[in-house]
Amino acid sequence: MSIPFRSSLFLVSYKNKLSMASFDSSNEIELKDNAEIISSRQVEAVNGSENTDGKKKLDTKSSLIKKQPSGGWTYASLLLVNQGLATLAFFGVGVNLVLFLTRVLEQDNADAANNVSKWTGTVYLFSLIGAFLSDSYWGRYLTCAVFQLVLVLGLGLLSLASWLFLINPAGCGDGVKVCMPSSSVGIAIFYLSIYLIAFGYGGHQPTIATFGADQFDDSHPKAAELKAAFFCYFYFALNAGSLFSNTILVYYEDSGKWTLGFLASLGSAILALVLYMLGTPRYRYLKAYGNPLPRVGQVFIAAYRKWDLAPADANTLYELEGTQSAIKGSRKILHSDDFRFLDKAATVTQNDLCGPNNPWRLCTVTQVEEAKCVLKMLPIWLCTIIYSVIFTQMASLFVEQGDVMAAKFGNFHLPAASMSAFDICSVLICTGIYRHILVPLAGKLSGNPKGLTELQRMGIGLIIGMFAMIAAGVTEIQRLKFVTPGEKRSSLNIFWQIPQYVLVGSSEVFMYVGQLEFFNGQAPDGIKSFGSSLCMASISLGNYVSSLLVNMVMGITARGESPGWIPADLNAGHMDRFYFLIAGLTAIDFVIYVFCAKWYKCINLDASEKGIQLEEQHNDVLGKV
Repeated sequence: MSIPFRSSLFLVSYKNKLSMASFDSSNEIELKDNAEIISSRQVEAVNGSENTDGKKKLDTKSSLIKKQPSGGWTYASLLLVNQGLATLAFFGVGVNLVLFLTRVLEQDNADAANNVSKWTGTVYLFSLIGAFLSDSYWGRYLTCAVFQLVLVLGLGLLSLASWLFLINPAGCGDGVKVCMPSSSVGIAIFYLSIYLIAFGYGGHQPTIATFGADQFDDSHPKAAELKAAFFCYFYFALNAGSLFSNTILVYYEDSGKWTLGFLASLGSAILALVLYMLGTPRYRYLKAYGNPLPRVGQVFIAAYRKWDLAPADANTLYELEGTQSAIKGSRKILHSDDFRFLDKAATVTQNDLCGPNNPWRLCTVTQVEEAKCVLKMLPIWLCTIIYSVIFTQMASLFVEQGDVMAAKFGNFHLPAASMSAFDICSVLICTGIYRHILVPLAGKLSGNPKGLTELQRMGIGLIIGMFAMIAAGVTEIQRLKFVTPGEKRSSLNIFWQIPQYVLVGSSEVFMYVGQLEFFNGQAPDGIKSFGSSLCMASISLGNYVSSLLVNMVMGITARGESPGWIPADLNAGHMDRFYFLIAGLTAIDFVIYVFCAKWYKCINLDASEKGIQLEEQHNDVLGKV
């Protein structure tokens, strides 16, 4: 049965028990003295000196250390440049990978599209690993550095494999000159290298986004506005970096100079790492918060053990006194009425008052709310996966579609993959329009300084993405009308693809920037990188769902003498129907998303103390912006 707080005697007894016990250190939950909290408003160094009892004491006269400013826009901008260069390196491989598989490794269209989808999905699945290491053990800075090293290693191996084993004879893979069959060793090194690239870039992405947001102090009155601007420019930098890959590098790779393109990507990754290291003395660092898996697991186990109890009143649920949270370095989260059954984990019983504290039987409100936040974000996240199916078509079917359209202008052949430059330009232009025109206008109309909420923007992104699939389907219908029997390419100009690329680009500004802001802002302090990684994980599952859809569609439509919707010879298929299928699924997904968005309630952090622990580097105390 639950025990309400009725007397001061109970409170004294309750506090005494708290002071005598602590949470298991392996779960990173501990009780600390208020003097040990380092506030972002005034960072103090604690000079611990051992006394006769072996305990540390605070020397108030010598504890203040003159600090130099850290973080802010200067170092956030350095991280934006790093993001742009790393993205250039990654897309120097990814944007033309489907043509490399078909031209150099001689895979058919469906297999190449599936392999690219699986690879891209793996890239963003690795983001969960990077986020976990960042939040739990390594911190943002070290995680970014390690995964960038892995990216450099993967690009180096790929350059070596293409030079020694795959591009034979020189200049092959240009769509005209056929490559010799590759050796098993060369193919093995190729797949090892591209998955090292996937691991490095995937682990780097969510962590660099969160690390950039860390450069702005939460105690600043405009912290939320500064972070929103950062995420907008973060996606801008991502697309600015990929613009070079989608134009210059694609042209060289499409003409058979694959090794040169891979070496350029390697150089960009090395430069990104060097610039990243330059900011080391002045970055704003936050400590890792400990492994969140035991914390969340404790909530569910404790709630299960008290399943027969009715949840206690919110005012009587267990929480530490003062501003300090049980999750080290994290702010407290105020109670919410969602998932009330989890409140049982914070309900105090007679058994909890007898004996030492057991975090597998009694959890704090903040710990329970952290688990609730994860559960509340999941339905929103699941609704974004279909949009990622739309997004992944640019790297697979859009390229294959453009490769069988008229793309020759005199002696110049426009690579199909370079059409994604219109997507990038659309993102860059729409980002500016959104930040400087739409936000102020919508802010005046709605009273929201952000203009539109993150959830509203994500919904708009879904709608625009649906229209992009309709545009792609219409383009494919027109392409088939201009096919000459016996010819591989349609006479329809490749610039018919511009609307679908532009629509995808404009939808990204609303969907992916909105996702970055939403998941990072709604994630508790202890799992910020995990929040950012949800955006990448959505792209990952979108790629796997796309691959699954292609296999299902081909399994159903390619029967008997029918070649199916996406055969090796696209002129004999109906890829337009596949695009319309995705558009229909997006419409259904939007209806579900609206329901989930209306149900969602935002996280409610304790505003009484915004200070969080800062990590000491080189024996200096790093201050606020």
